[in-house]
Amino acid sequence: MALIVHKYGGTSMGSTDRIRNVAKRVAKWVRAGHQMVVVPSAMSGETNRLLGLAKELSPAKHTPALARELDAIAATGEQVSVGLLAIALQAEGLESVSYAGWQVPVATDSSYTKARIESIDDKRVRADLAAGKVVVITGFQGIDPEGNVTTLGRGGSDTSAVAIAAAMKAAECLIYTDVDGVYTTDPRVVPEARRLSTITFEEMLEMASLGSKILQIRSVEFAGKYKVPLRVLSSFTPWDIDINEEAASGTLITFEEDENMEQAVVSGIAFNRDEAKVTLLGVPDKPGIAFQILGPVAEANIDIDVIIQNVSHDGKTDFSFTVHRNDYARTMELLQGTVGPATNAAKVAGDPKICKVSIVGIGMRSHVGVASKMFRALSEEGINIQMISTSEIKTSVVIDEKYMELAVRALHKAFDLDQDAANA
Repeated sequence: MALIVHKYGGTSMGSTDRIRNVAKRVAKWVRAGHQMVVVPSAMSGETNRLLGLAKELSPAKHTPALARELDAIAATGEQVSVGLLAIALQAEGLESVSYAGWQVPVATDSSYTKARIESIDDKRVRADLAAGKVVVITGFQGIDPEGNVTTLGRGGSDTSAVAIAAAMKAAECLIYTDVDGVYTTDPRVVPEARRLSTITFEEMLEMASLGSKILQIRSVEFAGKYKVPLRVLSSFTPWDIDINEEAASGTLITFEEDENMEQAVVSGIAFNRDEAKVTLLGVPDKPGIAFQILGPVAEANIDIDVIIQNVSHDGKTDFSFTVHRNDYARTMELLQGTVGPATNAAKVAGDPKICKVSIVGIGMRSHVGVASKMFRALSEEGINIQMISTSEIKTSVVIDEKYMELAVRALHKAFDLDQDAANA
């Protein structure tokens, strides 16, 4: 008998019919002899609806007091889901019990709307499992040291499920979603994109951080840190599919690098449209200039991604970096009003219509010429590279947004990602 954690997204919980199907699927796993903990999201659209109501009433200024109430409101969506699923499981003839995060408890810090899990007390859950019950726990939420309800940020149910699986040393955590696994890139951009049967945590972490929206990045970090085998698979397969077939479907995210993984130099192409570039032209090229520019940006709680500093000419240099497009206007205002004058910059320029395209693969560690192959493929399509960022297992380029899909298709073809690694 193995302990298995299932996580179901909002679309899987979107109606009573779908909740019945989830219950039937979970019941199948129970009858196969497994102990089951289930972490469902709120019904699709429910969290947005609740926060929309709050926005209509909220004051203009975002305060910690407001953030506390937003968490109290947002957390109710998952509480409805766990209760409904527990009832559906009881209708299947199974003993089941639902818990909110504070009842487990899932202990977090006090960072409302983006709290981090600090510990999970699993005594109550283990006692229920030992008594033969299916335990249904809210995702996305916990409780802080003062007893306030907190939420983990959007997509936080993934993190909750992985954290529970880690705390309870589950055999595997299955993330049921509306896609049937992790693909070499977005099939909507490249129809030839191929589903990967396995991917390493390192590769998935890069894919998640670079724009792949399949898993919340913190859930991948958790899984990698605690070595929780994680599988992404579709909740839209028939619930009565053979359990052995289901258990081997989707994409397994693993900490083990097998021989087939090493054969694939590049595993996937990630991209992110939500980028903007800002540049300070003609700043003095002197020690400490990077801190003078980036320090105030960091203090304004603006995340910085790719950074590049040009070669100095006559003691002056140009300094560019990218930010999330939502932070573009605020960053430009900060640079033009404060940082530019303080650094004696000749000019502040910006471009909100750029994107980042990246190749990812653990095979890049042991193969030379991968980046040059990427640059050649882009050059042959007439795509100009504005910025470059590299790590051990990824190379990212910043390009004009209008060339994004062309770049992704060209790179997918250049690295033979439409073929199995064994045939590439």
